[in-house]
Amino acid sequence: MRILALDLGTKRVGVALSDEMGWTAQGLTVLNRNPKADFLAAVKELARNHEVDRIVVGLPRRMDGSLGPEAQSVLDMVRELEDGIGLEIVTWDERLSTAAAERTLLEADLSRKKRKQVRDKVAAVYILQGYLDFLSSSPRKPG
Repeated sequence: MRILALDLGTKRVGVALSDEMGWTAQGLTVLNRNPKADFLAAVKELARNHEVDRIVVGLPRRMDGSLGPEAQSVLDMVRELEDGIGLEIVTWDERLSTAAAERTLLEADLSRKKRKQVRDKVAAVYILQGYLDFLSSSPRKPG
């Protein structure tokens, strides 16, 4: 089972992909979110080319767990993805994934320019790996 993860930003979207066993997440690419039709087509093509069974989308919750306007925007995009792609799509709490990605890239001593180029993809890896770890440690499957 292959799973694709999306870290939806306002302009760019980080994409990660699981291995075939669903154990590890690898950064795949960064997509532009606009124009929306091109973005949706790109996600659909990635899902088809990599034989993806499910898509995980990072859901930005506030620190208290509530959903703000950014989360509503993500949920709106999830509905559009469900309508356009026809795969199971689940959301996953992405709190601090971008901060964790930034910390990792700083520790790797990457320049600001290089960090900007890969931050979204690394954040998608954090989202997907968290989801995969949950699946491997839980007898129940989230939906």
